[in-house]
Amino acid sequence: MHYEQFTYPRYESPLIQAYDGRFESVFVALHPFIAVPEALAWQTTKTYPGDEQILALGTKVPWTQVASSTGLGNCAKLNHALLTSIRSIGDEACDFEACNSLQRYLESNAVWMPTEGRFEPLLQADLLAAFDDADSAELVYVPEFPAVDPVQRLSVAALKNGAIPFPTRGTLMPADASFLITVDWDSFFTLFYGPRDFITQVARRHNIEGFFASLTTEHFWFNYVMGCATVTISPEHWQLV
Repeated sequence: MHYEQFTYPRYESPLIQAYDGRFESVFVALHPFIAVPEALAWQTTKTYPGDEQILALGTKVPWTQVASSTGLGNCAKLNHALLTSIRSIGDEACDFEACNSLQRYLESNAVWMPTEGRFEPLLQADLLAAFDDADSAELVYVPEFPAVDPVQRLSVAALKNGAIPFPTRGTLMPADASFLITVDWDSFFTLFYGPRDFITQVARRHNIEGFFASLTTEHFWFNYVMGCATVTISPEHWQLV
C-alpha cells in the first residue's frame, strides 16, 4: 500500500471526498481548550504552558462550554475566532469581535486555547486509544511531507509511555488503512476518517468532542453553523469536563 497518499486532504473539496471516498465518514474532532491551575494561568505567567505541564496539570475544557461562556454561541463561531486570533485567514474574512470576546475570556480565566496545527497533547491518549480499540499494536505515521520525511511504523505502546515522541502533525493510521487520523498545520481540529459506528464508539468512550462532517463540509467550516453538519454526537450529548 502506498501510505504516502494519505496526507491531509485538499482544501478545495468536501472532506468526505478525500482519499477517493474510501472512508464512510469523517469526524471533526475539536482540540480541547486547556484548564490549568492558577499558577499556570495567563494572569500569572503570561507564558503558554509546555506540553509536559499540559499533560500533567491540564484538563479539557469543551468548545461548547467556551462558546457559551464567551457568548459566541456555537463551535463554528468559536473556530472563526480562533482562526482570527492567529491570522490564518485574510483580514477580510476575520471576525475581530469574536476574537476579542475569546481573548477577554482567556485572560480572565485559568484557561488556554489549544495550539494550532498539531496533535493536541490532551487528545493524544484518546487518539491512541482508537488503535487499542482496533487491536492495532502498531501504527503507520505519514509525515506532513512524505516526499521529504519517510513513512514510519511506530509502536502504540511506546507512544503511550513516552519512549518515543508523539508526532507533531501528519497522519496516523493502522497498517490495513481501516481508519485514519490527520491534522493540518493551521487547524484547531483533527480529522478522524473511518467507519461511522467505530468512530462513534471511540468518540463516546474517550470523550472526544466533535461532529460528523456532512457531504458538503469543507476544511474551512468556520462559516458553517452546526446545523449544516450531520451531527451524530450532538452537543447535548457531549460530556462536559
